[in-house]
Amino acid sequence: MGASVLTISPSRPFRVSATTFGALVWSGFRRYATYRQATIAGSFTNIVFGFLRCYVLLAVAAGAVGNRPGGYDVEQLATYVWVGQGLLSVIGIWGWTELADRIRTGDIASDLLRPVPPVVSYLATDLGRATHGMLTRFIPPLIIGALFFPFSTPDRWQTVPLFVLSVVLAVIGSFGCRYLVNATAYWLHDARGPQMLWTLGSGVLAGLYFPLRLLPEWLTVTLWVATPLPGLLQTPLDVLVERDSPAVQAGLVALQAFWAVAMLALAALVQRRAERKLVVQGG
Repeated sequence: MGASVLTISPSRPFRVSATTFGALVWSGFRRYATYRQATIAGSFTNIVFGFLRCYVLLAVAAGAVGNRPGGYDVEQLATYVWVGQGLLSVIGIWGWTELADRIRTGDIASDLLRPVPPVVSYLATDLGRATHGMLTRFIPPLIIGALFFPFSTPDRWQTVPLFVLSVVLAVIGSFGCRYLVNATAYWLHDARGPQMLWTLGSGVLAGLYFPLRLLPEWLTVTLWVATPLPGLLQTPLDVLVERDSPAVQAGLVALQAFWAVAMLALAALVQRRAERKLVVQGG
């Protein structure tokens, strides 16, 4: 193990070998691949809510001027909804409480003894989870949605690679946000309050329930620039449906990349601060 890990210091928390990082990603993939029934149930739930969300937004479009609420046509709205349902388990906005639970029980002490920093190890595991979600829970909602609703297909060659990059950045940004929410347990010892606030706010501000372009323009721009949340779902979905010009698409992905890096750096900073004054609970 020691031969495959580069020298890691507090000032370089992400310095880990590709072999070790890849092994952690694979372990995360295998971990989530064992829950086959949960995968099927989750896909079914996403499909059911996809119908509800799609019909609501199509009703909004029917009553909007020119049938283009927020600048989306009917095909773009349907694609937005169903691809969003598929990405929900890939981005993984909700449900991750492992770090907070390990802090509360004191099991975090074993994580701190490992040669790989917690932020890096949990990130690798989360990338494995996202890969499993992409292979198993992304496609079914798209197939069902395409059978019942008209979809918008990309007209520009750069849209698909830009969408793939945007999804990767969304996964990283989502992990950074969730890590910070969980890390509040270092000081609060119980992160259920912050986790509840995150669950209530992230879906709305990330563009899950409705496109943020339906909000006043000044508020949409403020959310995009001042918070990482629109980059979790709104940005990749807008890129895919080609809501904006290529230059604007590239700018949104660049802003998304900035927030993804910022969230990871902030998570590493918070982790180092916590380790300096950590009191292990329950162990």
